Amino acid sequence: MKATFFYTALSLSIVLGSCQNSFIDLQPISAGTTDNFYRTAEDFRIALNGAYGSLQMGGVFGNSYVFGEVASDNTVPPASGSVTDQDEFDRFYIRTTNPFINGRWNDSYNAIARYNTILDKIDAVSMDASLKNRYIAEVKFLRALVYFNLVRTFGDVPVVIKSMNTPDEGYSYGRSPQTEVYAQIEKDLTEAEAVLPVSYAAAETGRATQGAAKALLGKVYLTQRKFAPAVAKLKEVIDLNVYDLLPSYAEVFRVGNKNHKESVFDVQYKSGGVGEGNPWPNDFAPENSGNIVIAFGGSGNNQPSADLIAAYETGDVRKDFSLSTSYVNASGQTIPVNYVKKYYDVPATRGDNGNNIPIIRYADVVLMYAEALNEVSYQPEALTYLNRIRTRAGLKAKTAAEVATQAAFRLAVEQERRVELAFEGHRWFDLVRTGRAIPVMNSKKDQIRLVNTLTENNLVFPIPQAQIDINKDKIKQNPGY
Repeated sequence: MKATFFYTALSLSIVLGSCQNSFIDLQPISAGTTDNFYRTAEDFRIALNGAYGSLQMGGVFGNSYVFGEVASDNTVPPASGSVTDQDEFDRFYIRTTNPFINGRWNDSYNAIARYNTILDKIDAVSMDASLKNRYIAEVKFLRALVYFNLVRTFGDVPVVIKSMNTPDEGYSYGRSPQTEVYAQIEKDLTEAEAVLPVSYAAAETGRATQGAAKALLGKVYLTQRKFAPAVAKLKEVIDLNVYDLLPSYAEVFRVGNKNHKESVFDVQYKSGGVGEGNPWPNDFAPENSGNIVIAFGGSGNNQPSADLIAAYETGDVRKDFSLSTSYVNASGQTIPVNYVKKYYDVPATRGDNGNNIPIIRYADVVLMYAEALNEVSYQPEALTYLNRIRTRAGLKAKTAAEVATQAAFRLAVEQERRVELAFEGHRWFDLVRTGRAIPVMNSKKDQIRLVNTLTENNLVFPIPQAQIDINKDKIKQNPGY
C-alpha cells in the first residue's frame, strides 16, 4: 500500500464485525463500501466493533512498548547496540524513515479515518436515539485516545475530524498546533463522558465507559499541566465507586480475570485462532528459549534494563511477577537474561494469547490523582493515595517525614509509577510530562548508551519522511531531525 495512508479513504474490507458472544469476538466483512454499508443500526454495530479493533494495530497500541518503554530507561531491545529499528529508540538516533514512526502515523490516521466515517454517516440512519448517541460517544472516545497518542508522539499533527472522499483532500491539511490538538481531544472526551454509560452488560464488557472518558480526560489535563481540572476530573472517576485496586497485583494481569474492577480501559484481545490474539507474551519471552518460558518461543523484545530492575525496593511483590532475570533450560542450565513476565499466557499458537493490553488502570488513576493533588498544593491526602499503591505491593507506607516537600513527593510518585506501571507504555511519556526526561536520561547517558545528549528536540519523535515528501508545503519536520 502507498505511504499516503493519511489521505486514504476508509475501506470497509478491513472493518471488523462481531460474533454473537461478545463484541470483542471480531470477524471480517467480506465486502462493502462506505456508500452501501452504513444503512442500519446493525451496520454501525459492526463498524464500531471494527473501530475498537483498530486499537490492536501495531502503530496504535500493538507496538506501543517501543515508544513508552524502549525509548525510556525501562527496557532495551534485543541485541541492543546493533543497527535495528528499536535500537534507534533505545539510544536516540531515530531516522525519519524508521518503520515504527511510519506505523504510528499511518495506523493512527487509518484508525481516525474509520472513526470519522462512522461519525459522518450515522446521523442519516434511522435507529434508536439513545443507542445512536452512545455509539457516537464511543467513537469520540476512541478518536480522542488515538489523537492523544499522536500529539504526545509527534507534537503538532493534522487534526482531521471528517471523512475524506478523495485522496486530494488530504493535501489541504497541515500540522495543527498542539493546543488545537488538545482542544479537540478535550472536546471529544467532554462530549463522550456526558453520554457514555458507567458500565455495560457482560456481553459488551470492554467498551468505552464514562469512567474511561473521565480518566483519559484527567490524564489529558495532567499532561497539559492543568492541575486543578485534573484533580477534579480524576476525583470524579474515584467517586463513581465502580473501580478499585485488586487485592493481589498478580490478579490484575491473570488472563482469566481480565476486565475486572481495576480495568478502566483495555485494548481487548481473544485467543483461540480467531485472529484476535495478543502477540506480546511471545514477543517478550527470551530468544532461543524454545518452549521453556512460553509455548512457541520468544523474540526477546522489551527486555527490562538493569536500571529498572534495581529500582524495585526489597520486598516489592511486583518485581518477581513482572520480570525475570534468568530461566532454566532443558539441560538444567540457568540462562541469564532479563525478560518481561507480566503478560504471560499459554498461547494457542505463536502470538495468539488472550491477554488484554491495559491502557488505563485504576492504579494509574490513583497515582495521577496523587500527582495532581501535589501539584495543586502539597497535602496529606496525596500521600494517602500514594500509599494505597505501596501497600498492595507489600511495601511500607511512606511517612510525611519521608516526603516532606512537594519536590520529594514528585519523586516518590515518579518512582511508584515506574514500578507499578512497568511495561505498560507509560514511562517515557511520564518523564516528558513531568519535565524529567532530559535530566533522567542524560544522567544515565553512558549506562544506557545514548548516541547523543538529549535536548528539547528529543521530547517528540520525527515526522515520517514519507509524509513530508508527499506534502512538502504543509508538513514540515520537527526540529533536530
